Order: sequence, then structure tokens, then C-alpha cells
Amino acid sequence: MIKRKKLKKKPIIFMLIILLAIGVGTYYISTSYNDIEEYQVDNLSIQHQFLTVNPYSRSGKTLPRVNGIVIHYTANPGSTAQNNRDYFENLKDTKTTSASSHFIIGLNGEVIQCIPLNEVAYASNNRNRDTIAIECCHPDESGQFNEETYQSLQILVRSLMNTYHLTSNDVIRHYDITGKICPKYFVDHEDKWQEFLNTL
Repeated sequence: MIKRKKLKKKPIIFMLIILLAIGVGTYYISTSYNDIEEYQVDNLSIQHQFLTVNPYSRSGKTLPRVNGIVIHYTANPGSTAQNNRDYFENLKDTKTTSASSHFIIGLNGEVIQCIPLNEVAYASNNRNRDTIAIECCHPDESGQFNEETYQSLQILVRSLMNTYHLTSNDVIRHYDITGKICPKYFVDHEDKWQEFLNTL
């Protein structure tokens, strides 16, 4: 009897996983936050390295809606996507601040997803509750993204726009929310920000 019950539940569980994947796009498929899994999204590889649930970088709170995408820069020249992901993870131990993002794009164009898309990230102040946050690595103090990072950012933002039915008007800088000089290059060079938006 027990074996038959388990066999009957497996198709139902499988269908729930499929429905969840469809509901939040191709980004959130993994059911285990501790596993490192990689998926292709519009020919862009995204590695799931979800943070441990904790009060400082991953609250586990539900993101009720997505009305925008916020672009950030790491403000840590030369650091990698993995460096920044590990920094977010270690906040559960250091407890020095609250910070995280849904995605980090590295210097080689690699993408690490830190927070599931149906959860809040601590990145964009009062817009945490309705936006997806993307942190971008940069090679030097200017904050300018190299070509690999830039191209991955374009692909990722376009995919998120399609998933959530957003337009380029819904893609904003951290600066547009708080006035913080982030992402620095796109704040210092308004024409380059507009050029980026025009490619979406």
C-alpha cells in the first residue's frame, strides 16, 4: 500500500515542478537550493548557486510581482561573479550589512543566480519588493563593463523582459531609485545608458 501511494504521487509532484518552471520562466527550475545546476536561457548559461536563507542576504520573502529590472555594478573592480556571490553568502556569518541580487554577471560573461525569481533580493531599496536585481562585474574604477559582461547583460535583460512582459522603460539603474552612483559608468555617461536601452 505504501509503495502504491508513493508511485501515484510521483506524477503529481513532477507536474507541479513543471508548472512552477512555466510560471516563473526558465530561470527557476531547481528544487534544491544547495545544488549547483546550470541552465541555458536564450543561449546564455546561468548557474544556480542559491544563497542560504538568512536575514542578511536571502530572507526567503516572496516577491509578489515584477514591475522592473534594476542594473547595478559591484563597485569592486576586478572581482569575479563567484567572489561577489560568496560575499553575499558570507553575510549570514559576518552580519555586517544586508545585500544581495538575483543575478551576478562576471568578467567572462558568466552568470550566477543567487536568489530565486519568486523571492526578494536586498539590492534596490524600496524597489526590492517589485524588481529583479542584476549586479555586474567590471575590470576597473571607471565601472565600464567589458564586452563579455555587456553582452550577457543584454541577453539576460531581454529574456527577463520577455518573461515578465516588460519594456525598456521598466529597465532602470540603482541611481534612478536612490541617486546612488550605480552603475557608475552608466550614470557618468547618460548617452551610453540610453544606447544600452536602445539595444533591448
